[in-house]
Amino acid sequence: MAGDRFLRIALPTATVVVFLVLWTVYVRTAEVSAFILPTPLEIVAAFVELVGDPDIWHHALVTVIEAVSGFLIAVAIGITLGMAMARIQVLEWAFKPFIVCLQLIPKIALAPLFILWFGFGLESKIVIAAALSFFPVFSNALVAFRSVEPGDRDVFTMLQATPFQRFVMLDLPTALPVVLAGMEVAVVMSMIGAIVGEFIGGNEGLGYLAVAMLQELRVPGLFAVIVLLTLIGLSLYTLIAQLRGWLTPWHTSVMQGNRDA
Repeated sequence: MAGDRFLRIALPTATVVVFLVLWTVYVRTAEVSAFILPTPLEIVAAFVELVGDPDIWHHALVTVIEAVSGFLIAVAIGITLGMAMARIQVLEWAFKPFIVCLQLIPKIALAPLFILWFGFGLESKIVIAAALSFFPVFSNALVAFRSVEPGDRDVFTMLQATPFQRFVMLDLPTALPVVLAGMEVAVVMSMIGAIVGEFIGGNEGLGYLAVAMLQELRVPGLFAVIVLLTLIGLSLYTLIAQLRGWLTPWHTSVMQGNRDA
């Protein structure tokens, strides 16, 4: 077990180190300009300078607010619609085809319209983030609440459980692992939505800062912004994954992950 734990840490670390070494060797031997592809050390130096700037945390906070707000809106609407359609077949027949058709529309192409409709402030970025992250939550919630075994429902009916008791003790524990898995995907999509909105029509946020870096040809700084965005996205994803471990410790995927760790 200790050997497996060591390999789980050592192998990805070695992969990253080899990748960075090859990157550096390629840039040095091919004499690639720093305006095209800086070395990892130059990116690290730019990242240290970036996080040392007090203004960067304002831009980071703006992006996090946009992404998290859009994510929470998507979670609230997606779970509500998924649960309602799982219980009422007529609602699914009426609205699911419409929702699927809306999902097939590329949201990135609609981003300029969202900015036109909701302005250049936080609102348009929140809407874009919510639009991108809605469907993973909705589809998982629909499948999750529908997957409750009819036999289990019959047992609760025989015990004369109230609708609230049935929801808390049966529907929610059954659906929660699948819903949280959809939320892990959705939180990543919400970050993408916020950044895309800032690319197109932002005046603050890390996406806006990345565009400004590109316009000034500060390529190491651009990579530094990308690294910071990656760390923020990874933190949000890890938070949802940890939440899944806390709320569903009985689930097979969580128990298997704990044994592997």
